[in-house]
Amino acid sequence: MFVARLAALVAAALGVVSVADAKTLRWASQGDALTLDPHAQNEGPTSAMNAHVYEALISRDPSLSKVPGLALSWKPIASEVWEYKLRPDVKFSDGTPFTADDVVFSYQRAQAPTSDFRSYISSVKEVKAIDPLTVHIITNGPNPILPDYTASILIMSKAWAEKHNVTKPQSYKDKEETYAVRNAMGTGPYMVKQRDPDVRTVMVKNPTYWGAKDFPNYPDELVYTPVKEPATRVAALISGQVDFVLDAPLQDIARIKQTSGLKTEETAQVRSIFLGLDVGSKELKYSDVKGKNPFADKRVRQAMYQAIDIAAIKAKVMRNFSAPAGLITSPGVHGYTKELDQRLKYDVAAAKKLMAEAGYPNGFSVTLDCPNDRYNNDEQICQAVTAMLAQIGIKVDLQARSKTLHFPKLQKSDSSLYLLGWGVPTLDSHYVFTFLYQTNNAARKVGGWNFTGYSNPRMDELADGMLKEVDQAKRDKMIAEAWKLAVLDIPYLPLHHQLIVWSMSDKVTIPIFANDSPNFKYSTIK
Repeated sequence: MFVARLAALVAAALGVVSVADAKTLRWASQGDALTLDPHAQNEGPTSAMNAHVYEALISRDPSLSKVPGLALSWKPIASEVWEYKLRPDVKFSDGTPFTADDVVFSYQRAQAPTSDFRSYISSVKEVKAIDPLTVHIITNGPNPILPDYTASILIMSKAWAEKHNVTKPQSYKDKEETYAVRNAMGTGPYMVKQRDPDVRTVMVKNPTYWGAKDFPNYPDELVYTPVKEPATRVAALISGQVDFVLDAPLQDIARIKQTSGLKTEETAQVRSIFLGLDVGSKELKYSDVKGKNPFADKRVRQAMYQAIDIAAIKAKVMRNFSAPAGLITSPGVHGYTKELDQRLKYDVAAAKKLMAEAGYPNGFSVTLDCPNDRYNNDEQICQAVTAMLAQIGIKVDLQARSKTLHFPKLQKSDSSLYLLGWGVPTLDSHYVFTFLYQTNNAARKVGGWNFTGYSNPRMDELADGMLKEVDQAKRDKMIAEAWKLAVLDIPYLPLHHQLIVWSMSDKVTIPIFANDSPNFKYSTIK
């Protein structure tokens, strides 16, 4: 009876027929893309979905190496000027030609106040169209890592954006609705055929795709269904109603591996999971402590850190699909060092002593905001942390919600304590510092995801410096100092680096990407 009920639940959730076209790849994960606006939300699954329709000047191959995208080549031609030579004969899916004017427009759009990608190109002073196939990006001072950032700025059609009144990005945190939220038109391998947020997204091959000759066998159609319930995702895969699951529950991986007709791909992800604390407010908004902020005291932050038994979380919550972290960046990112990626010792007695020294021998209460459909076992991680912090008297009110509510809450700085994960699409430490550690300053386009109130002038100076420094040895020295400062100040409590497992039918072939962003133009399905 249970199996019958589960099968019915799967069918209802997926809305699929029993027989699918051989060239249709049906896939699922726990949470949908937040928007189709390519500049509105800097969130992994959102960017991954949009990258099937829109493209950047530079792409990443399965090894995450930079390869030509809409630009065939790029090089610095002066200390503050990068030249990009664009790919000829590229068309948007409506048949209109792609030119330098679309690049200029897209970069201006990505710099708008409502863009969540402003920090990517905070150093960009101007973008000029030299001719239809040449673009110069002029920066405020040298920027040796600009290509790493331009790999994430997706290019829109200027004409299409003007036609549909979407020349500025959607204000996601304000729940703004625009034409670009549910519609998309780019140069990429797919076009959007159907978009029902949180229900179903259908993409079909773009007949004008310039790369069709290089990727002749990718699926004709992608059907994506967000399925929040873990058991339902697994049942759908086992029953053949989906071909690919991005995030099967870790407790079911062994079962999937043992199931005939299924297989998995595994790798260490370039993403770290951590807790953010409001260290900057005079009084926490969601706590019973009045007139002061316990998180402003480093002893309290260190006590919380040392009260978290990350080995237990790894074994019991993550099923060993995680690596304990002392930094909130992972191996593979330039500037990462194993020496600094060492956690403070788990020590409840020492944590209690620190709490007493800070004036909180009996602890206090605080609300923990946690997504329940974004990271591997995210709500379970928060439940474990809640129990562990209770050992030192911190009474946690856990509020778990969908990422569609979680991220806007953070972006409105409406949280005292929260769970977040951070990937590094540039594979360079500056990305972590400029988003998470620099003082939040909208005018300077830095600190856009620093919701902690953390502000350290030396950190700001180092982050600014490493963006411009062309001497690699000097730059690496700045990065190392910044990481030491991050470890010393503890504005975040690192938890672990994710290990990811993609589960699929053995009819599917796709290389796993360490950024956890499947790129289905590299896939085939029998």
